[in-house]
Amino acid sequence: MSNIAHHVPENMLAAYAAGTLPYAFELVVAAHVSACDECRARLGAHECLGGAVLADSGCTALSGDLKSRVLGCLDDAAPEPVARGEGPFPAPVFQAMGERAPRWRSVGLGVKQSILHADATGSVRLLKIPEGQAVPDHSHNGLELTLVLQGSFHDETGECRTGDLEIADDSLEHTPIAGNECPCICLAATDAPLAFKGLMPRLTQRFFRI
Repeated sequence: MSNIAHHVPENMLAAYAAGTLPYAFELVVAAHVSACDECRARLGAHECLGGAVLADSGCTALSGDLKSRVLGCLDDAAPEPVARGEGPFPAPVFQAMGERAPRWRSVGLGVKQSILHADATGSVRLLKIPEGQAVPDHSHNGLELTLVLQGSFHDETGECRTGDLEIADDSLEHTPIAGNECPCICLAATDAPLAFKGLMPRLTQRFFRI
């Protein structure tokens, strides 16, 4: 996808290549990289650099059966072929959904969500926002990554279209509004609850795990 304007920052790509991102953020980065030629090329550079660092590290004596044991573990852990994503969902997201349609749940104002994963390190969910609908005004207690899978939205920082990644931290307060061309579907990951300004979103926040 060549018209992507908002990309994964360098430090986050490096963490993804090193395998140190929490799962929620890792999934968003994987989904973006699967559609973005530029970030995929930059990720390859980080992976090559990591390989070079390992190659230059000191040697350690290994047991004679290490190769066969490692190959055996790889055989045991080999994943099943990942089905190609359907509709707007790239393969990493489709796999996270269990290769089935999203389980949408209403969160009010016509907005629906499907939680894909939640643990102590963060959560990741799909959001489906009707055309022209605003998400309640909020700021952030941590980091939020939002990847547009279909349609677009705009907020105080500008416009994000399909494939774009918005990164928000505790310095940003915004009111995202879906574009008018079609429902906006996003993949959103957070490592802390959002800080809503309105009373009703705050009252329902715990129930919806946002």
